Amino acid sequence: MALRPMHVDWVATPPPGAYPHRRLGAPPRPYAGPPSYPVPPRWGFPLLAWRWPTSVATDDERPADAVDQVQRLARTASHALGLAALTSLWAAGSEIWRYALLLLSRYGALSATTVGVSDAMVVASAVVAVVAGVLGLVFTLLWLRRAREAAASAAGYGPPRPDTRVLAGLVVPGVNLFVPGSVLAELEHAALRQPPDARPRPSTLLRWWWGVWAGAALFSAFTVAWSFRSSVQAMADGVLLHAVADLLAAAAAVLTAVVVRRITTLLLPVDPAAIRRMRVVGLKDAPAPTLRPFRPSGSPR
Repeated sequence: MALRPMHVDWVATPPPGAYPHRRLGAPPRPYAGPPSYPVPPRWGFPLLAWRWPTSVATDDERPADAVDQVQRLARTASHALGLAALTSLWAAGSEIWRYALLLLSRYGALSATTVGVSDAMVVASAVVAVVAGVLGLVFTLLWLRRAREAAASAAGYGPPRPDTRVLAGLVVPGVNLFVPGSVLAELEHAALRQPPDARPRPSTLLRWWWGVWAGAALFSAFTVAWSFRSSVQAMADGVLLHAVADLLAAAAAVLTAVVVRRITTLLLPVDPAAIRRMRVVGLKDAPAPTLRPFRPSGSPR
C-alpha cells in the first residue's frame, strides 16, 4: 500500500489565558480614558531631574588653561599699554603747544582763551596719561605673574625669585631700574625652554626695552626735580623736559606691549600649520642607488 503525503495547515492561536474570557452576550465596554494605577508603575522613565544628554563641558564651562589666561591678560595689557602710549603722546603734544605759546608770547600778549585751552589740555592730558599708565602697569603685573607660572610649567622648573620679591623690585624706586630687566630675562629664558643651569641671555628686543625703561624712569625723575626751580627760564625749560619725558613714556609703553606679545607667543604651543614644510629638491654627491638585476619578461615571479 503506497503512502500519500498529508496536507497540514498550521494555524497560530494565542495561548490560553492571553485574553480575558468575555461572557457570551455581554456588550463591549466603551473607552473610559487612559488606565489608572493604584501605585506608580515600575516601568517607565527613572525619577531623575532633566539634564542635557551630554556631559562634555562647553568652552565657557571648561576650566581655562594657564597659557589661555596668559594670552587673555597679554591682550588686555597690550590694549592698556597702547592707551597709555596714546595719552602720553597727547600730553607731549600739549607740552609742545605750550612751549610754542611761550615763544609767541615774547612778541605780544596772547589771548586768554588760547592760554586757558592750553592749560586745560596740559592738565587733562597729564591726568589721563597717569591713570592710563597705572592701568597698564597693573595689567602688566598681572600678566607677568601668570606668565611666570606658565613658563615654569612649560620649562619644568620653578622661577628663581618669589612673587613678593619680584613685586618689590618692580615698585620700589631705584631698584626698579635693574630688577625688571633681569626678571623678564629669566622669563624669556624659561619661555624658550632653556636649561635651568644656563645663564639667561636677554634678546636684543629685551635689551632695548630695558634701556628705554631705565632711561624713561631716570629722565622722569630728573624732570620732577627740575620742576622745583622757580626761575622763568627754568619753567620754560621744564615744559620741554615734560614733553621729552612723555615721549619716552610712550616709547616705553609701546616696547612693553611688544615684549609682552613676544613672550606670550613663546609660551603658546607651536601651530603645525605655521611650520614650513621641507622638501627635497636635489641630491649632490650621493652614491648611485642599487638597481635590481634584469629579469626577462617571461620568467616566473
